[in-house]
Amino acid sequence: MIAGNFAETSPNLPQRVAVICEANTANQASLNTDEWQATTLAAVGARYGYGSPAYLIARIALPVLGGIPLVFFPQAEAGGATAKVYTITPSGTATGNATHTLIIAGRDGLDGQLYNFTVNEGDNAADINDKINDAVSSVLGCPFTCSNTDYVSTLTSKWKGETADELKLSIETNGNDAGIDYAVLSTQSGAGTPSIAAAITAFGTKWNTFLINSYGTNTGIMSALETYNGIPDTENPTGQYRGIIMRPLVALTGSTAEDPSSITDARKANLTIAICPAPLSDGLSMEAAANVAAIVGVLAQNNPELDVLNKFYIDMPTPAAIGAMSDYNERDRIVKLGCSTVDLVNGKYQLKDFVTTYHPEGVLVPQYRYVRDLVVAMNIRYGYYLLEQDNVVAHVIANDSDTVNVNKVVKPKMWKQVLSKYFEDLVSRGLTVDTTFSEKSLTVGIDGTNPNRINTFFRVKLSGIARISATTVEMGFNFG
Repeated sequence: MIAGNFAETSPNLPQRVAVICEANTANQASLNTDEWQATTLAAVGARYGYGSPAYLIARIALPVLGGIPLVFFPQAEAGGATAKVYTITPSGTATGNATHTLIIAGRDGLDGQLYNFTVNEGDNAADINDKINDAVSSVLGCPFTCSNTDYVSTLTSKWKGETADELKLSIETNGNDAGIDYAVLSTQSGAGTPSIAAAITAFGTKWNTFLINSYGTNTGIMSALETYNGIPDTENPTGQYRGIIMRPLVALTGSTAEDPSSITDARKANLTIAICPAPLSDGLSMEAAANVAAIVGVLAQNNPELDVLNKFYIDMPTPAAIGAMSDYNERDRIVKLGCSTVDLVNGKYQLKDFVTTYHPEGVLVPQYRYVRDLVVAMNIRYGYYLLEQDNVVAHVIANDSDTVNVNKVVKPKMWKQVLSKYFEDLVSRGLTVDTTFSEKSLTVGIDGTNPNRINTFFRVKLSGIARISATTVEMGFNFG
């Protein structure tokens, strides 16, 4: 049983994190693609396969999200999909004892289980291949299976698809090769991306506030998510931003590219995709998305007024240098092109700007740039919805001057009083500023052509986040 407060009386919008991803090839025959909420990491491994994309995402996100639902909408592997395959060919005879390590997807192990193997003096290629096989097989969550002959070890990704092609493999001799050379060769690329159409349909009427997009910056996947989610246009809102629906999400999309801004710059009219950058990491893009999901999910649940600025990734392979994003001016350029940014601090990725791809030409401060502002807007909508259900929907509509002796009645002035208190509440929670501004903008009235309709209009000013601090100091001298 997962504990959590998801009551409709909660002041904050309850978070729900959805995942679209593949299962292992070994799990395809029994794969159930229905919506499923993860409870434990072991349950994810049993259902979708240990070392699968589902497992690799859950091992990062599930422990941190705690009571926040992590819900899977898996895809069957694409027809004709292929696995990523490497071969390792050791050569020589060991001249001494040493510990060598497989580095798989930027990691020397997983959850305390290391990819180490011991080379003993006199070991030949057959001996070492046996040990490589044991090192891979002993790590339950390893994304590869291993088979070997006397001459070569073959590592095959546990799932098939383009996402598997990101898997990197190398061997670290830890400063002592003991006379052994290793030839590591990629012999097959991972290829194939399934359709997510069925998953999108399965989202139904539940509000998935964030989505972990395990497929990274695949153009077809991103476009499908943008079509589903839509845009909040003032004249013609689409997708999940339509008034009768209003359940938008943010699709967390990982990237290990040094600078993904060329991808985001082409999507400037949309606000669905938020890049989760891990520049130059040997890890998987989906792992970067899982890191950000864990961070932003908890923050949005408990403190929606805050931003992920300066939060550190929880568990992500990190290089010695990250290239362009290490420079402030470059980060400023990148974020203006609709791409989130990180810095490298004490050997860990530190979030800086967490944004959607939205950045229309000529707009100095894009309204839908920062994910934090979308979280605030979602919370305003959620709180308003709860008040509307309690105070307006299914109530008798009466004029302000009428005397009505029934319980469920709504008058324009009554609803205005409720909303005035709501404006105060939003300010007290740090979501908006200037209660007076909102109160002055508020209008409520019975529709002129439909007696069963109440029309409400108001404006709010979202609170800001101190992202830049500018200080001027004036100096002088003390004269007598």
